[in-house]
This record gives sequence, structure tokens and C-alpha cells, in this order.
Amino acid sequence: MTIERRMAGQPAPEQAARIRASGAATLAVESAGLQALAEALDGALGDAFAAAVETIIATSGRVVVTGMGKSGHVGNKIAATLASTGTPAFFLHPAEASHGDLGMLTAADVVLALSWSGGTAELRDIIHYTRRHGVQLIALTGGANSALAKAADILLLLPPITEACPHGLAPTTSTLIQMALGDALAMALLERRGFTPQEFAQYHPGGKLGAQLMTVGELMQKAPNLPLVEEGADMSRAILAMTGHSLGCAVVTAPDGRLAGLVTDGDLRRHMHDGILKRPVTEVMTRRPLTTEPGRIASAALKEMNERKVSQLVVLEEDRPVGVLHLHHLLSAGVA
Repeated sequence: MTIERRMAGQPAPEQAARIRASGAATLAVESAGLQALAEALDGALGDAFAAAVETIIATSGRVVVTGMGKSGHVGNKIAATLASTGTPAFFLHPAEASHGDLGMLTAADVVLALSWSGGTAELRDIIHYTRRHGVQLIALTGGANSALAKAADILLLLPPITEACPHGLAPTTSTLIQMALGDALAMALLERRGFTPQEFAQYHPGGKLGAQLMTVGELMQKAPNLPLVEEGADMSRAILAMTGHSLGCAVVTAPDGRLAGLVTDGDLRRHMHDGILKRPVTEVMTRRPLTTEPGRIASAALKEMNERKVSQLVVLEEDRPVGVLHLHHLLSAGVA
């Protein structure tokens, strides 16, 4: 029954070809719009873009993004991207702003207003409020001579484009390049601030992304619950330490507590013969094992483990072992 229903929904070959051609045409038109935006960024738009970044960096307030209709949906996404990448931001609906939400704005904020035409009536009250109270206004619009463009402190003028809609009516290419420039703005601000993966992790604690952004220190097995042996010990001590923990290794330390080496299951297999229990750990251990630090992003540690084909990393602080990160820790946390 399922197969029959699926087959019944299949278009005829000629219709399928027309559908594919329609999709390809949309992508071609929108790709041309993105290319036009990239070229504009090399000119006057680029100067305004740089000024917008510096204005936002200098503010002690938030970026208040606003827009109506499709521009509003794009603005919501831009505000979310800014907020998640180190630039405090929120979306202010222009209709709600006219009914009390203008009180959310402060003189320290920067308003980023989106309107393709620049003549969106619902933005009028926000524009007037920014002018009366000295709030910085950045306009993201395609209307060079619009009310929004003329009122703005900084004008991000979008290039002329062709909408992908065959009737030239539905916002398609226009909303795409609005969103693309919003992403460019967020990434430029991220780089300008020196926003780190560790800071990014603080804003993304949930789901698969949250797991990948956990740190080594959050996942590692910590001291003192570690298989530690001193470098003067024999292999019987090392094997006893290994069997008492589920890490597949023994961490060998120098008398001053610094890392001297690592004995792994692989080292045991390579040196297995009669008398191994009495051999010094220094004859079996790997002297320069792979190490990491507690603040490292766990996904980066996983990448190195996969590339170097190892199952564990010794975690060091000031050359002293403070933990061991095992592949099982990464699997259990959902990083791998």
C-alpha cells in the first residue's frame, strides 16, 4: 500500500523535468543575487558594512533588530545569530513597538532595521523614536531614496536583484541577500570580538551541538581517580593500575609529578613475553604520548584522536597529569 501511494504521487517524466527546471531556475536567480551582494561589498556597501561593525562594537547596549513581514522573519533569524555569537541582540516587532514596546529601546542600543523597499509604514514609529532619542539607526534596505535610508545613520544599501518568483512578487532573492548580509555582519562581529569556541559553547549547552562544544575538562576522568605509577615502578605495578581503571592505560609520572610517559594496551601487546611483569615501566612506556588541556573543545580532541588513531589523551596542567580523556567518554557524551 505504501509503495502504491508513493508511485501514485510520482509526476510524469515531462512534468518532473519541468519541476526540476523550475527549482534550478530559482537557485540560479538567487545565486546571481548573492554574487551581486558580494560585488557590492567590494564597493560602497563594504565601507558602510565596516562602519556598522565598528558602531556595534562600540555600543554598550544591544542590537535591536526590526522588520515587518518577510523582512521581520529574516530579522528574527539575524537577531538570533547575533546573540549566539557574542553580540547581545533581540528582535522588536514594529507593530508591538508602537504599542509600548518602544520602552525596550535605550540610548545605548543600536537599531538594525530591515525593509526591502525602505518604505514600510510600520517602521515609522521606530524610526522617529531613534531620531528623537539619539539611538543609532542602521538601515538594511534596497531603497536608496526611501524614508528609512534617508533617516539612517548608516545605510547598508542592497544591490538591485531579480526576484526568483516568476511573477516578480514573492520575496525570494531579496530576503536571501538580507539574510546573507546579516550572517556576514554576525561573522564579522564574531571575528572582531575574538569570540572563541569556548564562549560559543556557553550559549549552546543543549543537543548535539552542545555535546560537541563540551570541554575536555568536563568529560575526562579526573585525578585522583587515575591509573598513576611512578617511573621507577615495574610493569606489575603498571598492569595493576591499568586493571583498576577502565582507561586502557597507565600514566607514568616523574618524581616531581610531571608526565614521564604512558603505558597503553598497545604497548603491552608489543612487549608481551615472559618476564614482562618485572620489567621497568620505562622500557615499555611511550615517552611522548599525545596530551591535551582541560579547556580544549572535546570535538577538537576527538578529531586528533581519530587522526592519530589513539583511544586516550593525557590531560595536563603545567606538565602534570590531571585527567585522562578516553574515547568512551566522548561516545557516552554524544560527541563522537
